[in-house]
Amino acid sequence: MPTPLIEFRNVTKRFGSRTILDGVSLEIHDGQTTTIIGKSGTGKSVLLKHMIGLLDPTDGEILFRGKPISGMSRREVEEFRGQFSYCFQNNALFDSLTVFQNIALPLQQTTKMSKQAIEDKVMQRIDQLELSEVPHKFPSELSGGMQKRVALARALITDPKIVLFDEPTTGQDPIRKNAIFSMIVHNQKKFGFTTIMISHDIPDVFFISDRILVLYERQIIFQGPYEQIDALKHPMVDEFVKSLEHFQDELTGLYSKKTFNKVYQQAATEKPADNVTVAVFTVDDMDGAAANLGHAAAQEIIQSLALHIDRHLGEIGISNRFGRSQIVSILFGTARGAAEDVLATLARDLQERGLAGAPAATDGQRSYALSILAGLAEGKIGEEIDAISERAKAVQKEIARFRCRFATG
Repeated sequence: MPTPLIEFRNVTKRFGSRTILDGVSLEIHDGQTTTIIGKSGTGKSVLLKHMIGLLDPTDGEILFRGKPISGMSRREVEEFRGQFSYCFQNNALFDSLTVFQNIALPLQQTTKMSKQAIEDKVMQRIDQLELSEVPHKFPSELSGGMQKRVALARALITDPKIVLFDEPTTGQDPIRKNAIFSMIVHNQKKFGFTTIMISHDIPDVFFISDRILVLYERQIIFQGPYEQIDALKHPMVDEFVKSLEHFQDELTGLYSKKTFNKVYQQAATEKPADNVTVAVFTVDDMDGAAANLGHAAAQEIIQSLALHIDRHLGEIGISNRFGRSQIVSILFGTARGAAEDVLATLARDLQERGLAGAPAATDGQRSYALSILAGLAEGKIGEEIDAISERAKAVQKEIARFRCRFATG
């Protein structure tokens, strides 16, 4: 196993007689997205402050790349802290400064770079974050999504190895929430930083997270991939995590994963001899769609695709968003031939009606080709959905293609 980037070993933090963290052990791995979830007041911010060395534990040990922080020299601690950057919950942009000035500020305050070197680096980040049309505008003149990009550009201007996001989607609607998550994962791939995030947005945040940490009653009660969380028999996980998975997925209006699995298991109990047909729909190259059409548009596409699927399959099956770009449907009592007919009707409807978020390009406009893929597979009811889904994915083919105009800003 590789050495964790950050490791807590039995960390306890007390403020006087009050215990905030109690024997916390956890791992953060290089290059991954780790999301910390927990109720308000459970110590998430205190946990982050320990990660970046702003607080020392009362008991226990914190290691960075296998080396105890407590044993580092002052110079090593400064180098360690210099690898972090922070994206604040409400962006924390200075209204009196332009976009350029906001992004340049960390370099002006923490480095001895020349004015020209700072300007060159800031303009490079502005281009990379698709902000080239707004460097001289003020934050109040920008959309919420663009303000998020400015905050991220400022966080990345010092070339951090680790970026902390504190509730980055607070107060946003479902489209914007998922657009922000899409922006984070897209830029993580582009710049190669490690993401540590605090979020309450379940289940949306699970689609981009490699690992989940659940902080509850001063302790980490789960750490690992979200797929493993259901296997943990712990009343606190039942109370906190599962209660937050609503009957419907907020973005798509389809079944939540919990409800989807419950309905399927119930059907398997009632009709154990039946066969099922599973359909898997995928927006081909979701990252490309986000980059070329915009992150919000990419989420509108998923939302619109879900509406089409529910319109055609809602009466004969159940559907669930299984990933950032994928929807899985289970068709009960529908033979393969009948399922193919329904899929063909859906494909025609998609092509005729189009998708929200995928604006059609006119002649002479530079365009981006967006494809929707679909595949079918049969299985015995009660068989693991993941196994049937993999067979359906293996035979996916394009059912609709759209020529979309590029985002302009």
